[in-house]
Amino acid sequence: MRILLTGGLGYIGSHCAVQLCDSGYEVIIVDNLSNSNLTVLENIRKTANKQIDFILADIRDLDGLKKIFTEKRIDTVIHLAGLKSIPDSFEQPLDYYSVNVHGTISLLKAMSMCKVHKLVFSSSASVYGNPQYLPIDEAHPLAPNNPYSMTKLTAENLLKSLCDTSDQWKMIVLRYFNPVGAHDSLNIGELPEKNFGNLMPNISAVAFKKKTHLNIYGNNYSTSDGTALRDFIHIMDLADGHEAALKFLNTNKSKFEVINLGTGISHSVLEVVNTYQKISGLNIKNKKIPPRAGDIDISYADVKKAKKKLDWKSKRDLSDICNSEYLWKKKYYKKAI
Repeated sequence: MRILLTGGLGYIGSHCAVQLCDSGYEVIIVDNLSNSNLTVLENIRKTANKQIDFILADIRDLDGLKKIFTEKRIDTVIHLAGLKSIPDSFEQPLDYYSVNVHGTISLLKAMSMCKVHKLVFSSSASVYGNPQYLPIDEAHPLAPNNPYSMTKLTAENLLKSLCDTSDQWKMIVLRYFNPVGAHDSLNIGELPEKNFGNLMPNISAVAFKKKTHLNIYGNNYSTSDGTALRDFIHIMDLADGHEAALKFLNTNKSKFEVINLGTGISHSVLEVVNTYQKISGLNIKNKKIPPRAGDIDISYADVKKAKKKLDWKSKRDLSDICNSEYLWKKKYYKKAI
């Protein structure tokens, strides 16, 4: 089966590419290199031990996409390409709508023209907004509170409209919680020079003295230690979830599904910091500052639907996550010196 992986050189895409290659899928990566580089492609190929096809292209280029679908004879798409920083989305909302919404429309047009109708879509738990109850299941009200989340929900609604109005389409929307960690090979992981808005790369940057301290946004939340609680999922568990979604698309009659990918367990920011310190033996200096726009206090997944529909659940815990992140960054920073 030939899988088109948009945004395949990004953090999630690179791990999905290796996972799918290991399972025998033929992967074609499309990426515009706006938040990635060709070194990642080399590392994917090294890890998968396969000469994976790569095409430099932007998902907003309809003619370019049509050519790819025609020449590569694509069967299914995993759509990961998009801008993903919540803070940046407040400063650049037009860019976020251009890439995340218009780019998705362009991709769907190309798929329709080339008669490719199966799609796994990368969404976000941020579409739920401030939780009304916990854990958050897929029926939870949707109340995005930032431009990034609004673009994800807009794309989700578009996908559902297509499935509601045509029998040809089959789609799965995966709402990620907080992907972290690195591949066991330590060849790929979350790159530190891009998007420092995420917690784990910031922790590593402080640990390896690339930053003086970690900013902890908010310490007066209604949690045990005052810092925010999140559901952190190992990146390889997330990659496993994408493979499970592909299998579901090809074996199940369901036309449209929305499924959470998380662990169902929450950890505070300070708990993550302390676990990382214990595993690495390195000190993480931190500074408490006010929450950012769009930050919420507690968020974690109800994962029963993923188990029921995909026969999938996370396997790795917080110690596994912190250990893989630490070892990956230790190798990465050593090579960068």
